[in-house]
Amino acid sequence: MPRILVVDDDPMVGATIEVLLQRQGFDVTLTDGGEAGLAALEAQTFDVMLVDIFMPHMRGFESIRIFHERAPTIPLIAMSGYAFASSASPSPDFLRMALELGATRCLRKPFTPEALLTTIRECLAGSGDSAEKDKKEAP
Repeated sequence: MPRILVVDDDPMVGATIEVLLQRQGFDVTLTDGGEAGLAALEAQTFDVMLVDIFMPHMRGFESIRIFHERAPTIPLIAMSGYAFASSASPSPDFLRMALELGATRCLRKPFTPEALLTTIRECLAGSGDSAEKDKKEAP
């Protein structure tokens, strides 16, 4: 049974993801921030990590960088509901930045259960080298 680490400071989002993944047969560890997520990562092994980009205390970008440094072979899916870059706006593209810091995939909140499951399955199917070549933002 694949083990998934979910790091999100929003209890409703975290609980929703946890229930969805458990119903699909995943073993889920839910943490409410970067520090708790890192503690979980040190205590056990995971097959995939889902990390929110914007959280209090340890910021998501910092978390993504540190999670990737500590477990570079574990696929990391960055999640964010913040505004994204577009041709009409000069705002930064946070998900693109997450990919540059080590995320394997990115999901824009809100995402569908199907998009989440597809992204996780793609990460589980990929190996270290192919996952690195195949970094992308999920639909």
